[in-house]
Amino acid sequence: MLNKIAQLEQKYLDLEQQIADPSLYNDPQAAARLLKEQKELEPIIEAYREYRSAEEKLAEAQELLDSGDEELKELAEEERNTAKVDMETLTEKMKILLLPKDPNDDKNVIVEIRGGAGGEEAALFASSLFRMYSMYADAHRFKTEVINLNETELGGIKELAFMIEGSGAYSRLKYESGVHRVQRVPETESAGRIHTSTVTVAVLPEVEDVEVDINPTDLQIDTYRSGGAGGQHVNKTESAIRITHLPTGIVVECQDERSQHKNRERAMKILRSKIYERQLEEQNSKIAAERRSQVGTGDRSERIRTYNFPQGRITDHRIGLTIYKIEAFMNGDMDEVIDALATAAQAERLQAGEE
Repeated sequence: MLNKIAQLEQKYLDLEQQIADPSLYNDPQAAARLLKEQKELEPIIEAYREYRSAEEKLAEAQELLDSGDEELKELAEEERNTAKVDMETLTEKMKILLLPKDPNDDKNVIVEIRGGAGGEEAALFASSLFRMYSMYADAHRFKTEVINLNETELGGIKELAFMIEGSGAYSRLKYESGVHRVQRVPETESAGRIHTSTVTVAVLPEVEDVEVDINPTDLQIDTYRSGGAGGQHVNKTESAIRITHLPTGIVVECQDERSQHKNRERAMKILRSKIYERQLEEQNSKIAAERRSQVGTGDRSERIRTYNFPQGRITDHRIGLTIYKIEAFMNGDMDEVIDALATAAQAERLQAGEE
């Protein structure tokens, strides 16, 4: 492993030289590519340099111990032990940093939320989840944009598709795919009984045209009049779009924009992402069906998290994590759980690599 990282360090030094050359910036695309490459290597190089520094400290401490100087013996032993612990920690860190990166991690995401079992209460919780993800996006300086929204009369959400744009959005939100269960007393419940409802969340990486080849003859495109709130414009023009991909049966709708062209553009974005996700799932199941991690598989049939409002707790069932700060979590403070899921996914991949 250390030999491999030493080679990466040489590559990093070469990149530094190239980036320092002013003539590089005559080609902005080449400059951007090299800067991105350097930024990706930075964490592993920093960890490697810290490891070598700890290694030097260990050697120095061992020299002092071997010298037989009794006055410095206690200090040298302490320094040796500290250096050993640092080297072990950094070794684990480097192993994780060497894991192949998910190629979708830097992408924007399309999130779909649908009310499940529980009727109006499920729809209201779907609305709460949308608020939660929007606040999380704001805290991370991501941009949120609604693509398609189907609301209930009480302000709940039957179904919603929205985009979160920002570098690394998929790396943070990919663990949200699945069934979210809520246990709480509905506002509509006069007797104060706790109800259990479910909401389904799907997180798809946004994909470019070049990544998914769609034959126009495979598409059935229908236009219809938008429904829901919208003032006088509603029902005057058929601006809403429904696209059916005939080979897969995937159906996508978009009615949030007044322009039929914009709705079509957005619907195609979602369609590409859905086809891409299906291709990935098929590929993954062929390559590593027996090793699919419980974390981050995006299996929507699986209950991933329970939100228990009376007890103020959130439990993520994939990693057995429970936290008692539901209000902060629902206000977008999700990093503690997302970090734990990311760590568990890394551990799973490390274990799979060692088997």
